[in-house]
Amino acid sequence: MTATSTRDAVKPALTRRRTKRAVENDAFVAFARRVLRAYARRVAAGDVEALPAMCRLATDLDVAVQDAVTGLREFGYSWGEIATRLGVSRQAVQMRYGTLLDLSREATP
Repeated sequence: MTATSTRDAVKPALTRRRTKRAVENDAFVAFARRVLRAYARRVAAGDVEALPAMCRLATDLDVAVQDAVTGLREFGYSWGEIATRLGVSRQAVQMRYGTLLDLSREATP
């Protein structure tokens, strides 16, 4: 199936009525927590083979937070604004998520 035939299969009369749903952050975070807790219950119920994969989720989360902080910095948020949201000092956020490029950019007047 080509991209053209896929596009032709979409019925504009039906898709026009669809409204894009906004995902609220609180609802999305609650969903992610439920999924993680369900996974933990599955492991706790005897799925020992899934334990290493569950531990790798911590690494995945760290990478995702790094990407989010990098994006916020590129969007224009300061280290202080990010630190306030995380409840830590500006220096702690900068040390954990900062790069040498960010440090040199801030040092330049």
